[in-house]
Amino acid sequence: MTTRAMESARAHGAAVPVTVVLPTIGRPQLIRQCLESLAHCAPPADEILVVDSSDDEAVAEVVRTFAPPARRIHCPAHGLGTAFNLGLFEARHEIVLLTNDDCTVEPSWVERGFAHVSADGAAIVTGRVRPRGDPEVVPSTVDDPVAREYSGTPAFVLYTQCMAFRRSIVLEFDGFDGSIRPSAEDNDLSYRWLRAGRRIRYEPDLVVWHHDWRSREQLERLYVGYGVGQGMVYGKHLRRGDLLIVRYLAAALYSASRGLAARLVRGSRGRADPRLGMIRGLPRGLTRGWRSSGTSVPERFLE
Repeated sequence: MTTRAMESARAHGAAVPVTVVLPTIGRPQLIRQCLESLAHCAPPADEILVVDSSDDEAVAEVVRTFAPPARRIHCPAHGLGTAFNLGLFEARHEIVLLTNDDCTVEPSWVERGFAHVSADGAAIVTGRVRPRGDPEVVPSTVDDPVAREYSGTPAFVLYTQCMAFRRSIVLEFDGFDGSIRPSAEDNDLSYRWLRAGRRIRYEPDLVVWHHDWRSREQLERLYVGYGVGQGMVYGKHLRRGDLLIVRYLAAALYSASRGLAARLVRGSRGRADPRLGMIRGLPRGLTRGWRSSGTSVPERFLE
């Protein structure tokens, strides 16, 4: 779609030929909120795939109220990497945008994602993940107003809350590693992608809002899960003999030790600290990652 065609689509409310992949598990209220924001995109996406790992029909009922273009796909396996891979296989369009169920998107999100990938299809594009609510308790945010490109040096710079790319290129690269759970599948892809000499672009005009909805206890469990997933990334690449990952593991351990020291000073007062979750989850994740086969794309999705 050319710039002129995009302007015409915007003027006439025509859908953009992109697929949005949106995983969820048992959070119908959050899904409704996210789908409402997608419905307000101008122009809208032609296809929205809600990849649902729930055990009941609550999410399906919500999705039905938005169909079309929203469509629910049941994913019996848990894990964001597996859900995203399934969505990529099921997508009708070459350009795919990713977000999470506890996010809402800016009205320009679909248009900007399509435009960035159309202009540079070889790169993965990630964008701004801004906190909605108390910034101190909203995890996984990035709010840098300056565009940048990452290449050469591996880094953890992807956010599945806000990503856009050509599906064929990412699938040829083996997609997400579905064995990494409950999260950090984006960090693994980011590391592998840059390690292979490819590029990631950060575009600050591609904006989603990550919402504050978790209690302190829920945040603490989430941070432990982050530690487990990140440990799996480290363990997986160490098992493969990639010693560069030692640098990142050492930085994580240093950060965790500072978090522990802060907790010893102030006691249990204050907010949930992601560094303490790393202490609890990292050893478990390292063991799992070392033992994992690291299969990126489940064979059943290739049938």
